[in-house]
Amino acid sequence: MTDTTHKAVAEVIPAAPVPAPASRRTRAWRGVTPWLFLIAPLALLITFTYAPIVNMLAYSFTDWDGVSPVLHYTGVENYEEVFTRPDLFEVFWVSGYYLAASAVQIVLALYFATVLSFDVRFRNFFKGVLFFPYLVNGVAIGFVFLYFFQDGGTLDSVLGLLGVHTDHAWLGTPASANTSLAGVSVWRYLGLNFVLFLGAIQSVPGELYEAAELDGAGRWHQFRYIIAPGIKPVLTLTVILSISGSLSVFEIPYIMTGGATGTETFVIQTVNLAFRFNKTGLASAAAVVLLLIILLVTWVQGRLVPDDKVDLA
Repeated sequence: MTDTTHKAVAEVIPAAPVPAPASRRTRAWRGVTPWLFLIAPLALLITFTYAPIVNMLAYSFTDWDGVSPVLHYTGVENYEEVFTRPDLFEVFWVSGYYLAASAVQIVLALYFATVLSFDVRFRNFFKGVLFFPYLVNGVAIGFVFLYFFQDGGTLDSVLGLLGVHTDHAWLGTPASANTSLAGVSVWRYLGLNFVLFLGAIQSVPGELYEAAELDGAGRWHQFRYIIAPGIKPVLTLTVILSISGSLSVFEIPYIMTGGATGTETFVIQTVNLAFRFNKTGLASAAAVVLLLIILLVTWVQGRLVPDDKVDLA
């Protein structure tokens, strides 16, 4: 193409107009606009999350009983009592049942999510069945399973129909009661982990599965080399949530047993200190200690299992 042709083309196609620089007022408005959308959620977060945490931290250094308008600063006496009373930490052994249940829950959720991520008949129906328990109110679940495990209740009736007759009190001994309550937590929270895993698996590019099938890879090899690395961040998050949830169990054991028969957890004990024995200051210190333990466990897990970025494409 000659120089004359270039000039002709340049004359036919006019140059794109250069946009005028934005004014100072426009730039300031653009910088403020995102914060306007954040005002409402930040106000709710500060009001109902961070402000109560600050109050709890302040109460932990006092002898407040939760009722009296007068409270006295006691320094670190509440924390000394928390760490010098063995009974306050013995209840953490109960969390071991829920920690084991969380491991079972993760394995089952990962299995169902992997199976239902492929083309399976009635998979939408099974997805709904697995996720439904998580939508039910925790109080309702507690009362339902309270009748389920009682003597002569639903479980005993079903076992009787199968020819198994037992006079075992499912909530009568610490081991049996904690095992039963942990089983209820598996049923309750399996759907949440299932949805997290299912979303992570379906976010893996489908071309990888097609290429693996062309190479002769079976379902196990697809899971090991494609699915497992692809969902590692979600798996790490699930483990963190499971550990923190195991340490702070409250709803199900409080409704079903009230902490009796050796089922008292650290949170139930903290609630009893505050509302039954009117030791809000001591209960606040215990809550702060639990928060620090959960943060420590999360930090240790993050150091042991770093959240590496996975690139499967």
